[in-house]
Amino acid sequence: CCCRWFLYNQPDFANVESHLETTCCERGFPVLFLPKFHCELNFIEQCWGCAKRKYREFPQSSKEEDLERNVLNALNTVSLKAMRKFATQSRHFIDAYQKGLNRQQAAWAAKKYHRHRVLPQHILQEFDKA
Repeated sequence: CCCRWFLYNQPDFANVESHLETTCCERGFPVLFLPKFHCELNFIEQCWGCAKRKYREFPQSSKEEDLERNVLNALNTVSLKAMRKFATQSRHFIDAYQKGLNRQQAAWAAKKYHRHRVLPQHILQEFDKA
């Protein structure tokens, strides 16, 4: 615990680029690390959740071929339209957090202003009135 904290705060270790970052940058791909356990900020997690829900609807099997086919079919059921919807939801949560809302307020605002690209600037004033 203390040793790990001490090592990670040393200049030699603190600002070192990971192997993944190095490889992706060499190939021209930007790397974006998102916070753990915040699935509302990462639309890939929402896509994965949608695919898992669909996978549970398939009949159970112990055959590897069936399992692989069911996984691929479940992943293919997540449409581009659904992915865009999840990405928009994520952008709404990011915008809400940047405006100072907490998780419950962000969920409420995302639901209320779901047709808007961003939340209005006066969103915090609405919570002050309530």
